[in-house]
Amino acid sequence: MPAETSETLSHGVGLVDSHCHLDRLGVAGHDDGSGHLDETLTRARSHGVRCCLAVATDWSGVPALVAMARRHDEIVHAGGVHPLADPEREMTLEEVEAAIERFDPVAIGEIGLDFLPAEGSAQPRIDRERQLARFATHLQAATRAELPVSIHTRGARDATLEMIARYSDPAIGGVLHCFTEDLDMAREAIGMGFYISLSGIVTFARAESVRELARVIPLDRLLIETDSPWLAPVPYRGQSNEPGHVIEVARTIARVRGISLDEVAMQTTSNFYRLFRQAVPESVDG
Repeated sequence: MPAETSETLSHGVGLVDSHCHLDRLGVAGHDDGSGHLDETLTRARSHGVRCCLAVATDWSGVPALVAMARRHDEIVHAGGVHPLADPEREMTLEEVEAAIERFDPVAIGEIGLDFLPAEGSAQPRIDRERQLARFATHLQAATRAELPVSIHTRGARDATLEMIARYSDPAIGGVLHCFTEDLDMAREAIGMGFYISLSGIVTFARAESVRELARVIPLDRLLIETDSPWLAPVPYRGQSNEPGHVIEVARTIARVRGISLDEVAMQTTSNFYRLFRQAVPESVDG
């Protein structure tokens, strides 16, 4: 693994955490997400983080994210149903569209497919056909609303790419978040207007394949994230993760590419606002 560095950002250069679960900061031993959110964001700002995309795993969790975004200018939110969520019933296309209208997210997510077997079973935790139908509904709603998508994909390479090709608009695009699949999949997704987001996994000692992705994927198609409160990067392994730790993801990408931390920060931040157009601050947008 590349040697660690304490390189810091230059004045005026900022980072974006493109995928975090601020409503879940009370899990994994972390301080709860209400009383201590201010402290979490203060630490994030101290590491140069200027924006966090707070992502829901079910539409029922979106109101809490909306409330956070109203209190904190650096938070924007996304809404959707995770492939392993198990709601009482599936939403129709019209219901998803109504939720988009009500909550005004900057993206649809976290959605996608997860076909890895459940523990002790040969089958995924949620039936494949149910996941595919849910994914299709959300992709169609996102395309109609002209919103990008944040996609979770595990053990579902071909199906994920097929669904993107069928239902997504390359002009709108999206991101394969917390990406750990192969370079061929990344290239196919990029060809369909998608970005690739790397998490703290890129810092893990045994994640050489992910560092190789960080080295070769075009920098103008990379995003960085924490997926907090999970997947804390080195040197925070074993602790709960939070948005400020995204700087370690950026540092590792800078090391393996042989470029500066500032260059990684500036390009990934530019990429974020190019993809998530509704997240652009009004003062910047015009």
